[in-house]
Amino acid sequence: MMKDPLPHAMRNVPRYTSYPTAPHFHSGVTGETYADWLAKLTPDDSLSLYLHVPYCRELCHYCGCQTKATLREAPLKAYAATLLQEIVLVGEHLNETGPVRHIHWGGGTPSLLPKESLIELTGLMRVLFDFAPDIEHAIELDPRLVTSGLAETLATIGVNRASLGVQDFDPGVQKAIGRIQPLEVVARAAADLRAAGISELNFDLMYGLPGQTPETVLDSVEKTLSLLPGRIALFGYAHVPWMRKHQRLIDEAALPGAAERLALAELARGELQKAGYIAIGLDHFARPDDSMAVALADGSLKRNFQGYTTDQGEQLIGFGVSSIGRLSAGYVQNRTDVGNWRRSVEAGQLPVAKGLALTADDRMRGRIIEELMTNYACDLTPVCREYGHTMQDLADAFRALEDLAADGLVRLDRRANDNAKIEVTEAGRPYVRLAAAAFDAYLANSQETGKARHSPAV
Repeated sequence: MMKDPLPHAMRNVPRYTSYPTAPHFHSGVTGETYADWLAKLTPDDSLSLYLHVPYCRELCHYCGCQTKATLREAPLKAYAATLLQEIVLVGEHLNETGPVRHIHWGGGTPSLLPKESLIELTGLMRVLFDFAPDIEHAIELDPRLVTSGLAETLATIGVNRASLGVQDFDPGVQKAIGRIQPLEVVARAAADLRAAGISELNFDLMYGLPGQTPETVLDSVEKTLSLLPGRIALFGYAHVPWMRKHQRLIDEAALPGAAERLALAELARGELQKAGYIAIGLDHFARPDDSMAVALADGSLKRNFQGYTTDQGEQLIGFGVSSIGRLSAGYVQNRTDVGNWRRSVEAGQLPVAKGLALTADDRMRGRIIEELMTNYACDLTPVCREYGHTMQDLADAFRALEDLAADGLVRLDRRANDNAKIEVTEAGRPYVRLAAAAFDAYLANSQETGKARHSPAV
């Protein structure tokens, strides 16, 4: 039995929404590379579309997203116009493809785009792509900005799932993070969405915020449960003021210590499971009848840049500033500033800043990591054979897993004839990112690992 979880809990490792992770992308992958990859997609390739909108009305102190504050409509209209151009540009490089199974609007606050722009963008996608009859169309929302009119607009363009950024309901914590939104505000937003027919709701909560205590976390969980979301994401706050300057507005002295942070996470996790929510991976919870819980049970759960997902699209195409796409051939990331992104699109060039072409080793390790992150187990033998590798190629991972195995967080079954299986134990599930990190060849060789790049494991 593990005696002291803190050394494991406070290790800094990636969240593994991709493998290899974004810090290892490079400029050798260009717009020309991406164009070639897009052209090779076939009708057998189903699609997922992601649209990034990097604007909010104001920046919350805790935010780690690629976004900026604006109170004006002009930048939003201009951004939407360039998004339209980019969608057309990508479409010009595609031959016939399979249907779109998933659309996700992220940010920022994508609902800030004018109503006309949301309608025009969705209409263009319907023209250029074949939408699957059971498409999931999701959007991230700021509850403070949801109105009945916005909810009706979202329903009109086909949105059927919405994620509400709640974080915490305690007034003191809300003040400390610069996001005041009483329970009544969130309840009204949920009611407006449901009244418009958008009944699939996700709530985002956070632990590790300034001023949080066991009492405030329990109260926030209780209020969240009263609003009956289908899914709840419970994220650990990553305090990286050297990367996100506005986080300097947070009083570091008010942040929970390592032991407190771990206790808050375990407390919230226990309360959500006690209420009947199924634990999904390291940070998601779903009601038993939610499609994510069903996907976990039948083995179809996936993980991508939106976190855990039921998205079955085989190829992810990203639009907008900083968006990341993943095709069979590799990853691409758009330029991260609006000016250069817009200039590339207006010049008829795919606005790629960097990316990474996948090797067989990348695909093998990525598959293992995704299976661990979603199903807590992986039979390594068939995965290695599929990609032309042997157990010896994973010797580095087995060495890295020794401490976790000794502490009872993982079980390694090394059988004869080059067979092996890894399983994350019940006690080890909150630390699943550490098991995944053992298979990360880039992390082991990188000079950019550690606190400056990644968040604590729990």
